[in-house]
Amino acid sequence: MRKIFSFIFIVVMATLVLAGCSSNSQSTSGEAADEQNSSSDFPNKPINMIVAYSAGGGTDTSARTLQPFLEDELGVTVNVINKPGGAGWVGWMELANAKPDGYTIGYLNSPNIASGLVNPTMERSIGLGDFVTLGNQVADPGAIAIRKDEDRFKNFKELIAYAKKHEVTTTATGVAGDSHLITLKLNKMLGTKFRPVQFDSTANSRSAFLGGHVDVLVTSVGEAYTLHENKQLKMVAVTAEERSPFVPDVPTTEEAGFEPVISMSTRGLAAPKGLDPEKVEILRDALEKAIKNEKHVKKMKELGTAVLYKSGEEYMELLQKDLESIKGLKDLLGW
Repeated sequence: MRKIFSFIFIVVMATLVLAGCSSNSQSTSGEAADEQNSSSDFPNKPINMIVAYSAGGGTDTSARTLQPFLEDELGVTVNVINKPGGAGWVGWMELANAKPDGYTIGYLNSPNIASGLVNPTMERSIGLGDFVTLGNQVADPGAIAIRKDEDRFKNFKELIAYAKKHEVTTTATGVAGDSHLITLKLNKMLGTKFRPVQFDSTANSRSAFLGGHVDVLVTSVGEAYTLHENKQLKMVAVTAEERSPFVPDVPTTEEAGFEPVISMSTRGLAAPKGLDPEKVEILRDALEKAIKNEKHVKKMKELGTAVLYKSGEEYMELLQKDLESIKGLKDLLGW
């Protein structure tokens, strides 16, 4: 009798062990299937697109112009989420630390982000390697503008002559950001006494300038274009090798009779590192089609902003070049 009970006990235990193994196997295969399905039906819910600056600025405008075209390509809602502060770093940190599931993407702005990574006083805990670049949308040359009612100087040549003898305040959006670098380059190359005043966004710096609290607006062509066209300000120079096709009446610094001052800002999209490669390709493909859409290019042109598409890999190379360029300006920045 004991042998019978022992045999039955052994059979029952073996059955339970086999059932457990089968359950674990099914669970593992089920998880793998769920993971595969999560990529195959991606995206299936709204995507948040972080903009590290305030509403109304150039990056925000670029994002909202791209938004409907990206939604058409992805088939889901794309929400523009403004996260201003820290000269862009509030938004960039949130993007880097977001869950890498493809439902949080965001804009990177350079040279601003490159400058923050090089700045030794910042001690950033992240780097370019914490992002998966998706593609570049915009390349915007710098612009120098004065108010329409300015009576101390009427053009770039007069501005430089005045700034060599008097302190003149200029707008800037972040230490070693594009607008700040333009001011520093002007001081070094032309012997001017421009003093940069820092703001947390272009929208705020623009408001301060128009309100008469800052003498000169240093920004990008795209961010000053509409105000220039509406006669609310006057662009007096662009920091490019050639005139911008959007403002052909505005000379380069070289054409105005000075050394060429070259500066350009770029805006592209990225996701947190660790994103599934299949999702990366889905986002990159959708972004390329959205950026290259003729209607999108036309709308950006109406805003005075030049579209320059770069693939994900090309965009990372562009950011890395900016990083090396900023390292070469450490002396100028006092780093």
